[in-house]
Amino acid sequence: MLIVGLGNIGDKYVLTRHNIGFMIIDEMIKNLKTSSINKSNFKADVYKSSYDLFVKSKTYMNLSGEAVIAIKNYYKIENEEIIVIHDDLDLPFGTVKFKIGGGHGGHNGLKSLDCHIGKDYIRVRVGIGKPENKEDVANYVLSNFSKEELNRLKDIIPHTIKAIEALKVESINEVKSKFTLK
Repeated sequence: MLIVGLGNIGDKYVLTRHNIGFMIIDEMIKNLKTSSINKSNFKADVYKSSYDLFVKSKTYMNLSGEAVIAIKNYYKIENEEIIVIHDDLDLPFGTVKFKIGGGHGGHNGLKSLDCHIGKDYIRVRVGIGKPENKEDVANYVLSNFSKEELNRLKDIIPHTIKAIEALKVESINEVKSKFTLK
């Protein structure tokens, strides 16, 4: 499986809402034996563990598709073998949902992926809530999680990782019924 966490590179983004995908990838690989794959055309940090590739794009969120298409093509990976973990403004904080395809909802990382690889990949949507004013969306997604939210993520992230592991062997409908958090 190609497991992609969406986020932005750089220390100032590490704990931002937009970086939940990176945070989950970091936690997933923490206890795995991985080897780093360094290919400049990948434009990503890529870690290999047995049959899985874990990816954190170095292109910033809005160009995530550039990194994923290069890796997908190199390894000849089909879209049904791609799992993308991303923040979702339309879900309340802490909600975790799963789907294949669908619209990008204004999410520039998904928009880039859709343009480069199509829409038929597995999506792990992690709710980050939304600001009161629509005009504040950019600042909101680039703001850090609160201390309370970070504490809640200590339960949400491991739950999400279990769901991702299940997606490797179970259908998306089975995973939805077992792992959806509302």
